[in-house]
Amino acid sequence: MKNIKVIAFDADDTLFVNETYFAETEEKFCNLMSDYLSNQGIAKELFKIQIDNLKIYGYGIKGYILSMIEAAMKISNNTISVQAIERIIQYGKELTEKPIVLLEGVEETLQALHGKYKLVVATKGDLLDQRRKLHNSGLGKYFHHIEVMSDKQEIDYKDLIKRLEIEPSEFFMIGNSLKSDVLPVLAIGAHAVHIPFHTTWEHERIDHEIEHENFNTFDQITQVLTVLNQ
Repeated sequence: MKNIKVIAFDADDTLFVNETYFAETEEKFCNLMSDYLSNQGIAKELFKIQIDNLKIYGYGIKGYILSMIEAAMKISNNTISVQAIERIIQYGKELTEKPIVLLEGVEETLQALHGKYKLVVATKGDLLDQRRKLHNSGLGKYFHHIEVMSDKQEIDYKDLIKRLEIEPSEFFMIGNSLKSDVLPVLAIGAHAVHIPFHTTWEHERIDHEIEHENFNTFDQITQVLTVLNQ
């Protein structure tokens, strides 16, 4: 750990609340479409379309809106009303206006690390939306830059580390997703910490335990300071 030069933070559900808002929007969507299917059936269809569309739209609110519209058309057999489509679009706009709620201990941790390491945000999603959230959160002053990645595979982290001009052993990733923030980071020889959030998108879940010398999991983000000797 003495070699760490760059500490990267995931944004959504690591720095501030995100998945909770998407879950609330999905509930609204299911209620809107309740005349056609059960909530479980609607949610399953929406999830399938979201995953299929990731390669086209990527991650973020815009892709989510388009997936909801596509799901509504499919579920209704193309009989969905214009008014319902307008409602779905409004749901998406409301997502962009949600308040930024920092998670417990985030600013305390950033204050302790700022100036001692190069801090970056490494997250997925829509570039405009992620920059807006970081700006509105008041956390931007702590970060060297924000990296909005199209995905979080090994190659994406390798590219990031190359741009940062460091070795993998000098990179430390903190996030709430084992699939995106931990496994690919460990695979390239870097360090990772998992800070679980109470809600995890189904696409980000894994079904096995992780044991690795470069890996830790903590309940609170402030506990990261203990392994960095802060």
